[in-house]
Amino acid sequence: MIYSFAKLLETLAAGRGEGQGLALATIIETDGSTPQVVGASAIFSYAGLVAGTVGGGLLEARVESAAAEALRDGKARVVSVRLDADPSDMEGAICGGTSRVLVDPGAGSATGIYESALKGLRKRRAGALVSRISPGRDDLVAVERGWLPEGAPIGPDDPVFGDVPPGVLEDVLAGGRPRLLKSGDRSTLVEPVLPLPRLIIAGAGHIGAAVAHLGSLLDFSVTVVDDRREFANVANVPDADEIIVGDIGETIRSIGDSPDNYFVIVTRGHQKDAEALRAALRRDAAYVGMIGSRRKIELMQCEFLESGWATAAEWDRIHSPIGIDIGSKSVEEIAVSIAAELVRVRSGQRETGRS
Repeated sequence: MIYSFAKLLETLAAGRGEGQGLALATIIETDGSTPQVVGASAIFSYAGLVAGTVGGGLLEARVESAAAEALRDGKARVVSVRLDADPSDMEGAICGGTSRVLVDPGAGSATGIYESALKGLRKRRAGALVSRISPGRDDLVAVERGWLPEGAPIGPDDPVFGDVPPGVLEDVLAGGRPRLLKSGDRSTLVEPVLPLPRLIIAGAGHIGAAVAHLGSLLDFSVTVVDDRREFANVANVPDADEIIVGDIGETIRSIGDSPDNYFVIVTRGHQKDAEALRAALRRDAAYVGMIGSRRKIELMQCEFLESGWATAAEWDRIHSPIGIDIGSKSVEEIAVSIAAELVRVRSGQRETGRS
């Protein structure tokens, strides 16, 4: 949810300009085994699913039906879906749990809130989307939404944030997981929106462009660095969030340290790779990887150790040859192997609580 929600925010923020009705469906509570967790979200239009997922299969089909009804009558509701169909029923689900899903057709009226969340993401500032849910008749509810930046004060009488106790926002942001709070007959969903991990790609050639494309799909914030303007441009790397033209080593050194930085070094040759690696090697980063044959890596290792540019322990941090070994040959296959390794490292970071 932490990463994919950025794409949902973009869709919701753009909804007003498209003039289309959008319903936002979010799992707010689960019981037993379910295909998705609290905070999993999907956007539906009159035509059906637009983005995201609440779990697919029977659950998503029933939520899509509820979204269509909500768009017709303009009323938000909370629907409960039990996933305990008979195993012989191929249309059903056998998870055995229950998901409670908030379906809100008023997403279009909250575009300003989603835009604020997106602005925070782009400035790498954490915050939370807060949804206060008040019960109505049957399964109908009233929903009030707000954007709460990290560190913002909360007054007890605030119409949206008043039910968020002190310390909860900090705990939600630190844990990276949404939390449903209950106060009387009201519920408040606090969803963390965290800056995306930053993928810094040194080299805007064919492999760099392919990795940038996959990195964008995998919810990294993508920065591409190259000293060749004919390569480092939007036409060549359309999926990059940021393109920097300049000396590769100096540019990488100028990038702020973060344990959420992922450096991928795929420049046009040995010298540029070495410049990029020297700039990235001793940084506080989640990942440093460099492309190259085993022979090239051995030669560069000797050069770095003999020149004092790295210790043996520092060299061991480098993922090189880069990527997971899948027997890749083509540009696209190499990019897939790199992307797979990035995801594996990121998953490990999240499990240990570093990101």
